[in-house]
Amino acid sequence: MVLPPLNLFEYEKQAQEHLDTAVWDHYQGGSDDEVTLRACRDAFAQVWLRPRALVDVSSCDLRTTVLGTPISVPVLVAPTGGQGLAHSEGELATVRGAGAAGTLMVVAMFSTRSLEEIAQQATGPRWLQLYVRSRAQTRHVVQRAQAAGYQALVLTVDSPRPARCERDWRNGFAGFPFGNYDEAEFIDPRATEGDKALIQDAVTWEMLDWLRSLTSLPIVLKGILTAEDARFALEHGVAGLIVSNHGGRRLDGSVPALMALPEVIEAVAGRCEVYLDGGIRRGTDVLKALALGARAVLVGRPVLWGLAVNGEQGVRHVLSILSQELETAMALAGCPGVKQIHSSLVRQRGTFGSREPASL
Repeated sequence: MVLPPLNLFEYEKQAQEHLDTAVWDHYQGGSDDEVTLRACRDAFAQVWLRPRALVDVSSCDLRTTVLGTPISVPVLVAPTGGQGLAHSEGELATVRGAGAAGTLMVVAMFSTRSLEEIAQQATGPRWLQLYVRSRAQTRHVVQRAQAAGYQALVLTVDSPRPARCERDWRNGFAGFPFGNYDEAEFIDPRATEGDKALIQDAVTWEMLDWLRSLTSLPIVLKGILTAEDARFALEHGVAGLIVSNHGGRRLDGSVPALMALPEVIEAVAGRCEVYLDGGIRRGTDVLKALALGARAVLVGRPVLWGLAVNGEQGVRHVLSILSQELETAMALAGCPGVKQIHSSLVRQRGTFGSREPASL
């Protein structure tokens, strides 16, 4: 009899047993030498907690909001493509698991189920991830997202071209079917010549203004790692930023997201919400990210592990483990609610910046 996993690392081990090598490597791998992939985890070990004593933590409130939407725990499901490779129901199981856990799912543009199918199965809030390849295609996707009740658009900005994911090359990874497009539609030969030129490596800040003209939905940028880009984003009216290096799957050697978070927080200065994506494996990781200024965190690979092991229930259990671990960590750190989590709670070896501590 296989015992239920106690933590996300045990889910990782069990998931590997459920997946083909090529699929496992596709989910787990990073680019080039995978330096940034490893650094995403290592960064959390460089941050130490400074717990406060004699605080009433008989109950801890994990509830918060993201762009005004209430969620039960500050842990969102990150956009991850190809979930049908992990489980026959793919994103349908994931969105149900996220809803049951009381949180929000960011649906990947390259999902194996259509955004409409996923919306029909959803019991909680959801945002839609976007890549921009052509204006015609993007306009159509935005219209579909609005009609299906998505509440925000998450534009991924760190992928002007594919990175060198050598695990995929070595395994001859064949990819997966797209739920929202066929390959011809993705290339979009019907677009005008000008539109065809607007492939991902031509997307600029001016394109963001055009995207905002299409919709009243809030726009969140995923893949911001610098104060300079955070300030540009504010000038272009974004509602939120996800500090992320794409899980180490794009520019190898780029700064770990947790290390980039403080400078982005300082640059934003409360003018939009900021989230962290990358390396979250424990409730203490969530606590550290919140203390450094994140409104919430996103988890990607662990959700895939839960999905591979036990479908919807596995997704729900992964999110439940993180929630339970976060609640325990908050109690032991003297934080009765997420509003009491502040930068005074952490100390680390480098320079992470600081803000005035909040009173308990």
